[in-house]
Amino acid sequence: MSKQQTYPFWLGGVAASMAASCTHPLDLTKVRLQTIPDSKKPSVISVVRTSVAESGVRSLYTGLTASLMRQMSYSLVRLGSYESMKAYLAERGQKKTGPLLLAAMLAGALGGIAGNPADILLVRMTSDSIRPPEKRYNYSNAVSGLVTLIKQEGLRGLTRGLGTNVTRAILMNGSQVGSYDYFKSRLLREPLPLIGFQFRDNLLLHTAASCLAGTVATTVCAPADVMRSRLMSASGKTSPLEVLKRSLQEEGPRFLFKGWTPAFIRLGPNTIFMFVFFEQLKKGWRSMFPAS
Repeated sequence: MSKQQTYPFWLGGVAASMAASCTHPLDLTKVRLQTIPDSKKPSVISVVRTSVAESGVRSLYTGLTASLMRQMSYSLVRLGSYESMKAYLAERGQKKTGPLLLAAMLAGALGGIAGNPADILLVRMTSDSIRPPEKRYNYSNAVSGLVTLIKQEGLRGLTRGLGTNVTRAILMNGSQVGSYDYFKSRLLREPLPLIGFQFRDNLLLHTAASCLAGTVATTVCAPADVMRSRLMSASGKTSPLEVLKRSLQEEGPRFLFKGWTPAFIRLGPNTIFMFVFFEQLKKGWRSMFPAS
């Protein structure tokens, strides 16, 4: 009997880092849209134009070090944990959607905890230029930002927005990773309606499944994503309830889906890049270290 192929725990983090390097300007635009008040009537174009006008094209990569730190903590843990849980379930013949979805959500929670400090840095660094000068954090990079954060706010500062972030991570991993596996297996198993096209396990399948997964994930995670951005960009003590109450009073329930379009524009390509890179890295690993 052949041994099931296993992969290094860090492989997903590398794939996610490669994807983040490609889509960081979209992530930066999304965070700024979510944190700018409605009274300023922000749009994707106006945010990008303002950023480039103030600091040049390089400003679109502000916070990239925090993004990479986030992927090598949050995504490394959530993808690595899920792959381990999926292999464990497969060994016991559990291949149904329910157990896999629960595994994806649990892995997301672990990733959310691991990546919370880097998430704080990412939100602050990408939204810093739109804050008043006296309220800017001015982190030069993720490492110095982490040191400054601990010095100024203590270890407790690393947990800012943790509840919202873990909630978002659970929703994200369940809707993104869980739905990717679902769409991938469904497209492999059944031909497309009307045209009868049958997918094979190749780049086209990975792209189609990841595009569908990105759409599901963007919609499911939108409210938690907005709350997370606003909590982490805030200075001083504040609670999720205070942020929710104030935002509802000032902007109405619509604010929960604020930035959906740039979120999808960012998450769609990011999901495609991440899973395509992940599948290719796994393919390369299999060729170098085949299961015996």
